[in-house]
Amino acid sequence: MTGTTAARAAAPARPPATAAVLDVVIPVYNEENDLGPCVRRLHAHLREHFPYPFRITIADNASVDGTLDVARALAAELADVGVLHLDAKGRGRALRAAWSASPAPVLAYMDVDLSTDLAALLPLVAPLISGHSDLAVGTRLARTSRVVRGAKREVISRAYNLLLRGTLAARFSDAQCGFKAIRADVAGRLLPLVQDTGWFFDTELLVLAQRAGLRIHEVPVDWVDDPDSRVDVVATVLADLRGIGRLGRALLTGALPLPQLREQLGRAPLQAPPTPVPAGLPRQLVRFAGVGVASTLAYLLLYVVGRGALGAQPANLVALLVTAVANTAANRRLTFGVTGRRHAGRHHLQGLLAFGLGLALTSGSLAVLHAVAAGPARPVELAVLVAANLAATVLRFVLLRYAMHHRRAAPAPPDRR
Repeated sequence: MTGTTAARAAAPARPPATAAVLDVVIPVYNEENDLGPCVRRLHAHLREHFPYPFRITIADNASVDGTLDVARALAAELADVGVLHLDAKGRGRALRAAWSASPAPVLAYMDVDLSTDLAALLPLVAPLISGHSDLAVGTRLARTSRVVRGAKREVISRAYNLLLRGTLAARFSDAQCGFKAIRADVAGRLLPLVQDTGWFFDTELLVLAQRAGLRIHEVPVDWVDDPDSRVDVVATVLADLRGIGRLGRALLTGALPLPQLREQLGRAPLQAPPTPVPAGLPRQLVRFAGVGVASTLAYLLLYVVGRGALGAQPANLVALLVTAVANTAANRRLTFGVTGRRHAGRHHLQGLLAFGLGLALTSGSLAVLHAVAAGPARPVELAVLVAANLAATVLRFVLLRYAMHHRRAAPAPPDRR
């Protein structure tokens, strides 16, 4: 392991005993009524349930009401509460400024309405404090999350995250939940690359982190929608679409220094298995084709040998069954690089399923041929069987590739490298 990787793999440096381990930023704009109750509630929760020193930073971004005065009064009233004032609006701008100025090794933020149940805060930041993960996000879209919100926001949220998966290949489930945390050393590398200063800030940060090979920890949350939310949904959606287009272009053109980020922040690759797995679809197709040619020749030979004694349909059944078992074993080892007995029985059952579909194709083709032409010539019969067998082979490749790749990928969580 290189020095860079070793340094990256270590937990964040331990701060002095009196220094905050966690800095929770509350970005606010014109929230003079809600700010006091929410900060007091958060402060009480951290004091009673959080086992490390903490700090709360109220980031006021250009409020024009009494929000700043309320924030300063809270800072005077409560220990470990600070205020940062910005002269320009934008949640992303507020988070960038507050996180960049904080000395804490772990940084977080949450919306002022505290829609997310605070019981999820310690599970959110614990993997960052230990050094296991780099970023952490609350997700309202996990199966175990409990969410109360209107149908319109539910549809918009799910549609937006599906759009991210389709356009930016996002693997995290909920980009816009206002409940996130990041290690300070990681933030120092990523924040200079994040251009958005508004609501797309979260998405851009997460996409860059994913592309840099960082580990993103997801925490299912209980979340209740704030009916008084001032978010302009239409303006936010349009801004997000523009952000997706801008970020997508930057990724396609190589404008972002992702290789350097991987070099600086990435972990050492996992040790390769003893027998390398054939990499890539083209190589698998070549090997599958080779196995398929051999299987087809064996199938035709067995069919011709058994045709006279058994008849057309029984000879087809025997020839296809024998070659199907051999074909699955050969593809398992040669095409998809699966060795050992683990899942062997399951793979052969899946191969027999593909065999059944192949039998239906070839037997159906024979039946149609014999219905159309009484006593067809043997070369015509063989030609029809070859065509049907080719179709069955394509179907077989798709089914086997899915089955064996699915089994290989099953133990690894979907959101990790």
